[in-house]
Amino acid sequence: MKEASPVKYYFAKYFFLAFGLLQWSCGMLLFLQRDIEKSRNAALVFFLTGLVCLILYFAIAHRFRRVAFGKNRIAVFSHDGIEHYEWPEVKWIKPVPYFNVYRLKLKGRKDKIYFLPDQNVAPLYGIFTGHSSVSELVKKRVK
Repeated sequence: MKEASPVKYYFAKYFFLAFGLLQWSCGMLLFLQRDIEKSRNAALVFFLTGLVCLILYFAIAHRFRRVAFGKNRIAVFSHDGIEHYEWPEVKWIKPVPYFNVYRLKLKGRKDKIYFLPDQNVAPLYGIFTGHSSVSELVKKRVK
């Protein structure tokens, strides 16, 4: 089965959390200076940027999963364990434009699953459209 590396997965999943907390800590350091009025304005910008990043993290993180593809089934890794699905249970798989991320919709589930492709797939953030192993595998199985 082909899946993305765990390092790539955890970096993508927790990027917005780490960046948001870093922005908040920079804003706090600027706010504690209290010497210049500009530092308060900069602190506000850092706090707002951190808030936007944290909102993005909480909106996306629960949908981001590790997914492995095989010839006959798909394995979705979650904190509860591994869920296996057959290819007829897949409703659709689509790439997210400008990011190296795919969306997966399964029959019988409300939410979409976002995942990274395996290590061999390396499109340049969706700018160049090439056939990846994920899209070729999906075309063979779904249609």
